[in-house]
Amino acid sequence: MSAAPKTALKRNWFILTSLIGKDFKLKYRRSALGVEWSVLNPLLMMCVLTAVFSAFFKFDIEHYPLYLILGNTIFALMADSTTGGMTSIIDSSSLIKKIRIEKMVFPIEKVLFQLVNFCFSAVAIVIVMLFLQVPPTPKLLMLPILLVFVTLFSAGWSLLLSALAVYLRDVCHLWSVVITAWTYATPLFYPESILPEWMLFAEQFNPMYHFVTYFRDIALWNTVPSLGEHLICFAFAAVTFVVGFIVFRKLQGKFILYV
Repeated sequence: MSAAPKTALKRNWFILTSLIGKDFKLKYRRSALGVEWSVLNPLLMMCVLTAVFSAFFKFDIEHYPLYLILGNTIFALMADSTTGGMTSIIDSSSLIKKIRIEKMVFPIEKVLFQLVNFCFSAVAIVIVMLFLQVPPTPKLLMLPILLVFVTLFSAGWSLLLSALAVYLRDVCHLWSVVITAWTYATPLFYPESILPEWMLFAEQFNPMYHFVTYFRDIALWNTVPSLGEHLICFAFAAVTFVVGFIVFRKLQGKFILYV
């Protein structure tokens, strides 16, 4: 690798790490607990949802709190990454106008920030597993594979949405509706067994259904996802990232005229 690409790579990495550090400081500024909220938030949400759905719907799911928190945390990684990434170019308009910088850094940074945040949230999952006496197994070592899939998938959406949002601000409002509908369309707090046959078929085309199922397989059900499931997850991640990358590259040249 020549000196110029190495310098650019180091520069972009420095910008990424600096932005991640800045986001953490802003997120937990004037907070007494600070980063501990990344652990408490999924725990509190799990407690509320467990109380509500266990009381009203009587779902017969073994270790339901763990079932719930596994689905919520992996879905939140995608939802928070894409929502943050979507407005990253618009929010960084002043910086983009002042200096020459690789614009792709901004949506990617939002995804990596949420990935780091997920690592703190994973402490909450460990606490729930200990409380329910669900022993970790070697299958949990497959978690990094899942995180690669979800990160690529989220990065693809972030690149696509951030590029489109520059030209059409309505994308920001539309995406919040999509995320809400996607949340209820994915078996996060209910078992897939209650779904009618046509919805079960439709779930096969829901990427988050596959990612959530993968997480529950290795952390709750103690099973290894099949090769076919790995290929499906990889296909969703790779195709989404490539599409997002191409669209972003094509549109970024005129960002400065619209931000």
